[in-house]
Amino acid sequence: MIRVGHAVRALEAGENPPRLAELAHGLGYWAARHRPVSGIAALPAAPTAARSLDAVPPLTDPTGGFPDRLAAVRRLPLWADDVTDPGTARARLTELVRAATHRYATHGHGEPTMLVHAATAPNAVLRTLGSLPRELWAPSLKAAWTASAAVTAMYAPAEPVAHVPAPRCTPEEVLERALTHGDEHVVKLTDTALDVGDERALAAALRAVELSEPLVAN
Repeated sequence: MIRVGHAVRALEAGENPPRLAELAHGLGYWAARHRPVSGIAALPAAPTAARSLDAVPPLTDPTGGFPDRLAAVRRLPLWADDVTDPGTARARLTELVRAATHRYATHGHGEPTMLVHAATAPNAVLRTLGSLPRELWAPSLKAAWTASAAVTAMYAPAEPVAHVPAPRCTPEEVLERALTHGDEHVVKLTDTALDVGDERALAAALRAVELSEPLVAN
């Protein structure tokens, strides 16, 4: 989903053969790796994305890799199932991206790499909406919510951190720190945090820098 989102954004800026090839590769990889979330018991959703993510029940015995954990997800709040209007779907997706990015600041230590996707996956969907028929916007929201909520359930920490310091640097400086760090998931979360654009989102990006193993020597 994330790779396709980047490819679509690049194509919207201008088509060329490498960008079309990247979209094809992204779609092919997504199709090959897609795992449906099925057999889910519906839980009541809270009015907001943030509170609904808080209401996601964590796995009682979180063991194994991604496929095993995904198969163990049995209950999720159905926060997006009542949406049919395309405009509402866009607004809800925007809200979800913001909530999941903010949540990483306090919960990312549960699994610093995997929990990045709770924010970056719905943001990838949000970026594609302009290239999708409007009748697909609400189903896209539902898929994005399911992915974000499932990842939240699979890797939620036992407790959030009590306090995350406010960033003392500009967005450009946060991006520079992420690029210097070098881990692709840190860079992806920072990219999404810059889309969200507020102080708490930047704090989440800096938290990813702090939690993740750097891939580029400083």
